[in-house]
Amino acid sequence: MCSPLRVSQSAIRTFSAAFTLIELLVVIAIIGVLAGLLLPVMSKAKEAARGTACLSNLRQLGIGLQLYVSDNNNRLPFMRDALLGTNSIPPANSTVLPSPERVLLRYTGGNSNVWKCPSDRLDVFRQTGTSFAWNSLLNGQDADRPIVMMMAFNPHQIPVFYDKDNFHKDRGPGKEVNFLYADGHINKLLEVGGTR
Repeated sequence: MCSPLRVSQSAIRTFSAAFTLIELLVVIAIIGVLAGLLLPVMSKAKEAARGTACLSNLRQLGIGLQLYVSDNNNRLPFMRDALLGTNSIPPANSTVLPSPERVLLRYTGGNSNVWKCPSDRLDVFRQTGTSFAWNSLLNGQDADRPIVMMMAFNPHQIPVFYDKDNFHKDRGPGKEVNFLYADGHINKLLEVGGTR
């Protein structure tokens, strides 16, 4: 009569000898297929996280802009974006407006990270100082009653800052750019009619 210990050891030897190279390759192939299915999902999740961080940065810029407006008789600032890909020096007699990150430096706590979209892989931030574009049509406007091209807008209808490029194109059509509106709300879609 065999002891239970000897039976289980011989069963283990038989089982380990029966594991073939083909079975190992099948297991590796299954793991590869699962990894291939999960990578796009993980990529979209990472982009969603970067998009949320971008919206958070826009929210902070909106708070800084509201602080500026409250200190300046409810007027939006005069500023102009730095142009992408240009090293030209403006003429000496030109009136060049300061860039948004300089105008709002005091109101954003001197934190340059709020000016960078985490999805900015084109180095727009490094080249221009910000990943976000300022709507220069609003320069000097009354923050409560902006007028663009002789048309009055509600503050919830017109964006003041938005991504300089389609940084979030992985989210799908119409959601490539984040927007900050004059009333301080943020959205990943351009709203023609506003939110109210």
